[in-house]
Amino acid sequence: MSKIDDLAPATPAGAATVKERSHSRLLFALSAGHALEWYDWAMFGLLSVYIGQAFFPGADPVASTLNSLAVFAVGFVARPIGGVLLGFVADRVGRKPVMIGAVGVMAAGSLVIGVLPTHETIGIWAGIIVLLMRILQGFSAGIEGSLGAAYGVELVPSRPGFVAGFMAIFNNLGNMLAPLTAFITTALIGAEGMADYGWRIPFIIGGLLGFIVLWLRRALPESLPASRRGGAAQGASTENQGVWQGVRKYWLSILAVIFIVGAIQAYNYTWLAGLPSLATGTYSEDPTGVFGVATSVGVVLTLGAWVLSRVLDKWDLSRWFVIGRLLTIPSIFLVLLYSGNGVGALATVMLGGSLILLLNMTIFSTVANLMVPQYCRGTAVGLGYGIGVAVFGGTASYLFVFLQSNGLPWAFPTYVATLCAISVVLYLLAKRQNGVFKGDK
Repeated sequence: MSKIDDLAPATPAGAATVKERSHSRLLFALSAGHALEWYDWAMFGLLSVYIGQAFFPGADPVASTLNSLAVFAVGFVARPIGGVLLGFVADRVGRKPVMIGAVGVMAAGSLVIGVLPTHETIGIWAGIIVLLMRILQGFSAGIEGSLGAAYGVELVPSRPGFVAGFMAIFNNLGNMLAPLTAFITTALIGAEGMADYGWRIPFIIGGLLGFIVLWLRRALPESLPASRRGGAAQGASTENQGVWQGVRKYWLSILAVIFIVGAIQAYNYTWLAGLPSLATGTYSEDPTGVFGVATSVGVVLTLGAWVLSRVLDKWDLSRWFVIGRLLTIPSIFLVLLYSGNGVGALATVMLGGSLILLLNMTIFSTVANLMVPQYCRGTAVGLGYGIGVAVFGGTASYLFVFLQSNGLPWAFPTYVATLCAISVVLYLLAKRQNGVFKGDK
């Protein structure tokens, strides 16, 4: 075990440039899949109003939206299962085959949803098939989010801040492309056309782009040493305990990961899906304006991640994490400023919280992966990441819309603020007991 020194070592300017380009090529092949994964994942929550009407008809638009968001949450339930099972495969067989399979499953699920007949045509089977696709996509996303950051840290172990920022660019790009695609589609065919058939277009695009990402990922090197593939870890006595012994040993770090991930995902999905769904489904705001605001937030997050990739290694990531996470506590209460009082108010809230969201979403996954050693990282972080997202992230949009619709707007931000405070306490306790780990082999 060794403490992280996040300050990059001094090197000649020319050598540093060549090294950075090499790092960038590796991370691009990995991160392009992240962009597609989060595009596909975000699209379901963003278009939940239309999906609810097509596959889960209810007594009114709010009921249909809540039905769709419930299925959105079910996809999260599959994430810890996928994270643990596929994480264990990644710890025994290797990172590369798991990451290739994950992006293929996500793309296939989106393509099926995009071409699937509605409830009116095939009845209850439409909803069942959508549910199955979301479960499969949950398996995929369960390993993509956790193992992707681990893979990046292992490929470029000396620059965790650069890895976090670079990969966040593509995470945010995927989240930005989702509302941007919806915005362009709505602007071209109108709100009526969007409700009729236009909502299918973004899903079909996501499915087809999966073939390009599969081609890119095939060239990635394997970061798990050959000596650790196909059996228990060999070498140091700590590693000889095996994957599951490692999971038990680092239980406090895994508990911290659950809240590190879960708290910020609850915050994230409030901005990513909760506010847009509330605006279009409950308050009947103009969908073009809503998607435009969501796209603007995506631009802030994407460009901001590029800036952070240049500066994060100047400070220890622990310091960045504690400061960023403490800032989420007051900023989540910005949601109280929006109550259906126009797209302008929605923009104020979403853009106002975007800078805090930027810092936290850029570093949380890398911080989580540095809390356990490489030999059990895929399984341990997959478990913690999946539980955190499923329990807290997957239910966030539903809880937000439900509580707002039932006259309890203060309850949700109080809940998220509490989660964020717990995540800081657990992180500091786990760091003190176990430390943090390099991505070395």
